[in-house]
Amino acid sequence: MTTTSFADLDDQELARVFASGDERALREAYARWSALVFRLALRSLGDRSDAEDVTQQVYISAWRGRHTFDLARSSLSAWLVGITKHRIADAHEARSRARRLEETLVSEATIGPTAADDDLAERVMVAEELERLEPVPRRVMQLAFYDQLSHSQIAEAMGLPIGTVKSHVRRSLTRLRTRWEVDDGPHRA
Repeated sequence: MTTTSFADLDDQELARVFASGDERALREAYARWSALVFRLALRSLGDRSDAEDVTQQVYISAWRGRHTFDLARSSLSAWLVGITKHRIADAHEARSRARRLEETLVSEATIGPTAADDDLAERVMVAEELERLEPVPRRVMQLAFYDQLSHSQIAEAMGLPIGTVKSHVRRSLTRLRTRWEVDDGPHRA
């Protein structure tokens, strides 16, 4: 392999080397098929940022799951497209959950004043703050608070290291607390 660059490998040989765990094969697979993965995601989701997130998630999932790739059953590009379809479906489901949450908050807000107004205000503020987060931390927080998943369940669902999940939660909570302190600070007596 020292005399041949990875760009010169045919798709089948690249797939074999990818499955064996050579990171250079991951880079080459990304170079060959990331544009396809991105286009599929963009066409379905209609949002460039979401499509970029899906593309990143596809390659992370593929790399972490490379031991499940079977060259006898599929080409590497077809396998990546299959992962892409799953990640696109996940993104649509996340959007649906966010929409349902928003609809619930709107319907609760239009019911009229109740003793739970403070809770509603906090939920709206949390939802607004979550929308300000980058896509990955936002998804981590949604899974933690709305789906009530543990750190390890979130790590498994998103294909992230548990330490990364914990860091996203900690930084997001710090940001939320800072926002509340700024909002509540001048009003306290």
